[in-house]
Amino acid sequence: MLEHIKRTKNILLVEFLFPIILSVVLVVLFETHLLIDGSWEEYKTQEFVVQTVMEIITICSIPIALRLFKFRMVSCQLRSGRDDAARRLLFWGSIRIVMLCLPMVVNTLLYYLFGLNVAFGYMGIILFLSLFFINPSLSRCIEETEPENETLK
Repeated sequence: MLEHIKRTKNILLVEFLFPIILSVVLVVLFETHLLIDGSWEEYKTQEFVVQTVMEIITICSIPIALRLFKFRMVSCQLRSGRDDAARRLLFWGSIRIVMLCLPMVVNTLLYYLFGLNVAFGYMGIILFLSLFFINPSLSRCIEETEPENETLK
C-alpha cells in the first residue's frame, strides 16, 4: 500500500510542479520579449468578459479545491481503507491540482496578452499562493488516505 501511495505522490508532484514551471517559462518568454505582450490589447470588450469569467472561476475554484477532500463523498472514497485508495487519491488529487493550476496558467497568459492587465496578474498570484495549501507531500498523502477509525486515535 505504501508503495502505491509513494507512486501516487510522485505523479501528483509532477502535476503540481509542471504548471508552475510552465507559468515561469511564460513569464520569462514575455519579459525577455521573445513573445510579444499586448497582442490582444485592442479587444476591450472581450477583455472585460474574459476578466469577469476568470474572476468567477478563480473565486469559485480556490475554496472548492481547498475543501475538496472534506466533502463527504470524496472523504469516504479516500478513507475507505480499501486497496484502491491510492488510485482514488490520484484521481481526486489531480482534480484538485487542475482546479488551481489551470486558471493560474491561463491568468498568467492573459496577463501578458491583454497588455499587462494587473487583474489577471493578481489572480494568477493568488492561485499560485493557494497551491501551497495542497502541496502533495508523502505525509499528506498518507494522512488523506487513512481509514476513518485510525484518524480518531
